[in-house]
Amino acid sequence: MKKFILTSLAILLITAYSFAQEIAPYIKVTESSEGIDQISEKVIDALKNDNFTILGTYNPSNKKTLKVIAFTRNDLKNTVIKITDRGALAATFKVGFIEENGKTTVSYTNPDYILRAYLGANYNTFVSTFKKFSTDLKTSLTSIGNDFKPFGGTVAANKLGKYHYKIMMPYFTDPITLKEFSSFEEGLKTITANLNAKKGKTTQVYKLVYENEKVAVFGVGLQSNEDGEAYFLPKIGETHVAALPYEIILQGNKATMLHGKYRIALHWPELTMGTFMKIMSTPGDIEDTLEGLCN
Repeated sequence: MKKFILTSLAILLITAYSFAQEIAPYIKVTESSEGIDQISEKVIDALKNDNFTILGTYNPSNKKTLKVIAFTRNDLKNTVIKITDRGALAATFKVGFIEENGKTTVSYTNPDYILRAYLGANYNTFVSTFKKFSTDLKTSLTSIGNDFKPFGGTVAANKLGKYHYKIMMPYFTDPITLKEFSSFEEGLKTITANLNAKKGKTTQVYKLVYENEKVAVFGVGLQSNEDGEAYFLPKIGETHVAALPYEIILQGNKATMLHGKYRIALHWPELTMGTFMKIMSTPGDIEDTLEGLCN
């Protein structure tokens, strides 16, 4: 009986710890003396060698000292699409690079953080797949560095699924509808054409299409100097560059985006309200830009 009680207490303590665990949005891999292009090519090779698929790369803010690689893997991609409430947004992860003072810092979006936030209660249903993805990603990047230090603020694990920045602020479940098309095919054609034309000073970083499910995710670089990444990123922190690019998700005939007040806060959870106020116009600016791509 005593052994049973001790075992039960141990289980309760472990469960309590896992729920109280604080998780950071980014993992730092290394700080390298190599240039950004040189080390990013090594990252691409490492990911490809371990069956990750490179979806696209770009320079946020049009700065050569910033770079992002967007990637996925079939097991992750084929799992998250099962979650019908915009689960496909969780299919893509990013490695970010920032070159400064002769050093290039390499980091990536933490799968445990993003998957818990975007998938909510569905996270636990497929947790074994997600843990393997995260472990394999870390193993792949050990050829680049071995810091693997979490950074960027933290959120409790049990709060990520219902994360919001402050009271009255939006949740993941409060997306913004950009447009309803006559069909999935029309939406795919329209958004693709506008991105190819770089409408609104945008660039297509990647496009992930699920033909059978009629779902597509577009990674959109916001290249305007006036109200895009060059405007807001220096104010809130370029070290979080792996947060980019922003996404449009097309499901069926409806195109939506995550609310800026949710999406930005989630990826910069340590932002003070004072700093957030410095980019007060940014959520609306991003909405206007992405809406323009749908028309």
